[in-house]
Amino acid sequence: MNVRPSHLPKLRRQTVRYLTDPASALRRGVKDDGNVEGLKALASCLEVADLFWVQQDMAALAMHSGEQLAAARWATGDRPAPAGLLFWQDGIGAIDSHGVTIPVEACAWGPHDGGMLLWLLMSRNRLVAETADRPFTLVTEEIPPLIPILGSVLPITAEPLSMAEVDPKLPQPIVAALAAAWLLMQQPMLIDRTREHADKPTSRAYSRDGLPSPDVTVVDLRRQYTAQDQDPTSDSLGRRYKHRWIVSGHWRNQAYGPERALRRQTWVPAHVKGPDGAPLLATEKVNVWRR
Repeated sequence: MNVRPSHLPKLRRQTVRYLTDPASALRRGVKDDGNVEGLKALASCLEVADLFWVQQDMAALAMHSGEQLAAARWATGDRPAPAGLLFWQDGIGAIDSHGVTIPVEACAWGPHDGGMLLWLLMSRNRLVAETADRPFTLVTEEIPPLIPILGSVLPITAEPLSMAEVDPKLPQPIVAALAAAWLLMQQPMLIDRTREHADKPTSRAYSRDGLPSPDVTVVDLRRQYTAQDQDPTSDSLGRRYKHRWIVSGHWRNQAYGPERALRRQTWVPAHVKGPDGAPLLATEKVNVWRR
C-alpha cells in the first residue's frame, strides 16, 4: 500500500509507540545510550509535530533549488512549525550506509539541547518493497511504520549556517532540499497549500483518546509561475527591450518585515522576461519547473 497524506497521522502515532516502548524490537536493538536518547527525543518531537506532505513537483523544485542554497538557518522562526514531520512523495534521495543504499522519504525535526534535532526516515512499506526479492522474510510487526535512519542536531545560529558546515554524516543534498522547501513554503505566489484530514479509523482513535483529529498540510507548486516585474518592457534605468529572454530560477536575498529591515532567501522562478509578442532570444537550455 502506498503512503498517502491521510495515512500520515496514523503512521506518526504508531511510530511513537515503537519509539517509546522499551520492549519493542527497535528499542531492544539499540545498545548505545546516546542513540536511545536520540530515539526518545524523536518520539517527543513526533508527538507534537505538525504534519506536512510534499507533492512530487514541489519535492523536485526543493531538490533543484537546494543545490543553489549555500547556507540556511535552523531556528524556530525559519521552520514552518517548531516541530514537524514532512513526508516527500516518492522520496528525496538516499544515503549510503556501509555500501547499502537507503531511501529517504521523510524528515522530522524539533527543538533539542539548544539546537534543532533532525531525523531522516523511510517507510516500512518502502523497506518491504525494496527487499521483496531478497532471500529473507521481514517480521513487519516488529518494524515501525516510519523507520529512523539517521539523526543529528543542527546548531541554531544568528547568521545562516553554511551547508559545508552541516554535520558531515548528514547527506547535504537532502538537508539543503529541506531548507529550500521551508523557504519555498513561505512564498504563497509559488506554493499551494491544502489540508487533508486523517483517515476515518485514525480520526476515531484520536477521538477515543479525547484528542482532535490531526490534519496534514499538503504542499505543491502552483500551476504556473508568473514573473513579478512591474514593467516587463523596461528595467530600472528606463531601457526599453525589443526581445524576450529566459531568466533562470535563482535565490534572491529579499527584504521583508517591519520597514523591510529583515532579509530572507526567496526563490525567483524561471520565467520569460521582456515585452509580450517580442521575439524570444535563443539561449542555452533552461529547465523550467512547472506542472
